Amino acid sequence: MNPETEVANPHHHHLVLIHGVGHGAWCWYKLRCLLEASGHKVTCMDLKGAGIDQSDPNTILTFEDYNKPLINFLSTLPHDEKVILVGHSAGGMSLTDAIHRFGNKIHMAIYVAATMLKYGFSTDQDFIDGEPDLSAFGNVNEFIFGFGPDQPPTSVIMKEDFRHQILYHMSPIQDSSLASMLLRPGPVMALQGARFKGNGDEVDCVPRVYIKTMKDRVLKPEQQDAMIKRWPPFQVFVLDSDHSPFFSTPFSLFDLLLKASASIKYYYS
Repeated sequence: MNPETEVANPHHHHLVLIHGVGHGAWCWYKLRCLLEASGHKVTCMDLKGAGIDQSDPNTILTFEDYNKPLINFLSTLPHDEKVILVGHSAGGMSLTDAIHRFGNKIHMAIYVAATMLKYGFSTDQDFIDGEPDLSAFGNVNEFIFGFGPDQPPTSVIMKEDFRHQILYHMSPIQDSSLASMLLRPGPVMALQGARFKGNGDEVDCVPRVYIKTMKDRVLKPEQQDAMIKRWPPFQVFVLDSDHSPFFSTPFSLFDLLLKASASIKYYYS
């Protein structure tokens, strides 16, 4: 089939896949292959300081700066083109930021084991619901103090000994090992400072889908449930997965992305 014919098919969409903290566009390699083979257009993006982006995460101090690659991408989309955003983990914050700024260019936002807070970390309850609590595993994070040891940390990365146990415990060891080699520190000040302002009614005009990960050790199922209850999405799907379903259950995640994409016509009908 001619690729141009495939993209023009009304059942095919342009999906933009956004990684979580420390990861990069590389984490979506299985999903990208599956989606493109089914005729969809796929863009996998590195946020600032992630993946192969050369920026130093210790210099990224605001969420606006961190999310700039996605915002720049949406700002240059043709006026008659819409995309489906898919965000994993902290990538959910990037989706919400994009909805506030460019809701008219987004068909749907799909949150995968992701932080889904309507206005970001604006209240104490937002941190309770949306920030991972890994204290049960001990001292798992390594903080980097770009402005000196007497100043707040500027970036954070999970210690290597904990990564498979917490992030990828149901994933193939090959993927876990590769991911551990590719993880980079995430800009902690930028992420914790994420705040979004906007018209709540306008934000709710973009359909959202949440994909819950029931064996998640990072963003616990009860936290996911709390965010879903506070800001109910259009649909909720469930995966028997760890925090990284793009590795542990790629075919099931692929199926759910297709189901969510196909439901767009029902939302707008």
